[in-house]
Amino acid sequence: MALKENTDLLSHIREGREMTQAEKLRLIVSLSIPSILAQISATVMFFIDASMVGHLGAKASAAIGLVETTGWLMGGLGAAANMGFSVQVAHAIGANDFKRARRILRQSLVCCLIFSFVISTIGVLISGPLPYWLGGTEEIAHDASVYFAIIGLCGIFFQMNGLGSSMLKCSGNMKIPSALNILSCVLDVVFNYFFIYILNMGVMGAAIGTGLAELITAALMLYFLLCRSEILKLVGRPRRSFRPQADVVNNAIKIGAPMSLQHMLMGGAQIVSTLIVAPLGTIAIAAHSLAITVESLCYMPGYGIADAATTLVGQSFGAGQRQLTKSFARMSVGLGMTVMTVMGVLMFVFAPELMSILTPVTDIIDLGSLCLRIEAFAEPMFAASIVCYGVFVGAGDTLKPSIMNLTSMWAVRLSLAALLAPTYGLTGVWVAMAIELTIRGGIFLLRLFFGNWTKTIKAS
Repeated sequence: MALKENTDLLSHIREGREMTQAEKLRLIVSLSIPSILAQISATVMFFIDASMVGHLGAKASAAIGLVETTGWLMGGLGAAANMGFSVQVAHAIGANDFKRARRILRQSLVCCLIFSFVISTIGVLISGPLPYWLGGTEEIAHDASVYFAIIGLCGIFFQMNGLGSSMLKCSGNMKIPSALNILSCVLDVVFNYFFIYILNMGVMGAAIGTGLAELITAALMLYFLLCRSEILKLVGRPRRSFRPQADVVNNAIKIGAPMSLQHMLMGGAQIVSTLIVAPLGTIAIAAHSLAITVESLCYMPGYGIADAATTLVGQSFGAGQRQLTKSFARMSVGLGMTVMTVMGVLMFVFAPELMSILTPVTDIIDLGSLCLRIEAFAEPMFAASIVCYGVFVGAGDTLKPSIMNLTSMWAVRLSLAALLAPTYGLTGVWVAMAIELTIRGGIFLLRLFFGNWTKTIKAS
């Protein structure tokens, strides 16, 4: 019943029918919940995953934590490539042009396969020297290199999983990708337990387990996209060309290039942050990495709501409905800030208990808990930046938001972190992070309410 109701309400967007505030909120919530559950499930399973590694000792946690930000950078580049095509699909669906949506999908498969091969090759080639570039010591460099090389080899699985997920979500189907991402988390934990403990492969086992989980999930995601999606399936339809064409590729570059540049420079900023933390010692590196894992419990709901916002704004934008686009945007941001405020309070209260799940080392627990309690105060504004960005992506407006993210990260967070770390250690780094996230949320809200991000909407 819920799925049919969502489908009916989404058709209201494409057909230009009026929607009440209650219907809009119900649609936002119903599309957000599966994605939020998947995000939270991913974080919980990552907790278990990190706990498995954490119980191998501080060196194992530090080895993965050292290269983790570089992995996020490469994953972010893949996500930007996927979004360059899936936003176009959302706009085409909103305009009731399903043939164009499928044409974009076919071309995206080819382009993203090529892109993932390039990224994977780069990852494998740099895996050896990477830990030393990041300031890692000899005692953790080998494990860090092996972990990153295996994850790099699995890049195509991450890419295809992400592409299938983003395409299904932009078509309005949140349940299938969310369910499959939950399955991926469960498989990750099962495989990691087997390879880490049963086969005694340590950090290498964690990477192999994650890669296998992504392989299975990617295969299932593509099956539901290409064989089962009512709007986007390709199997059973007349054969059409998969050759990339200039109009689609150029639009993908226009949308995805600023996101790619943002991910590169934001990933670079995370790497610089790691360089700032690395001299503080193994305990600080481990506490920093594990505290980031705990904090993700707080901000994952924001990303779930942002997914819904991207879909609803994308389809409203494609349908040429300016006021509906703005309404979905503002209601989504309000919901995200409310949810993440509650999560921030819970994180502040239960910080020591959450850290103790990931590691038995008292020094890591104490330092990580202090960092989390500092960060808790920034969560409402962090939510504003997350969901606003999802809104702007749905509108295909990625350049200015990317510049805003980059300016905030490099000019505020890193400069403050470099200034505070020598005196205040890891807590100084997290104070800088909290200040920056608050500023970033403020400028995103200003753009949401006073910017001209809807100017390119073509009235239906």
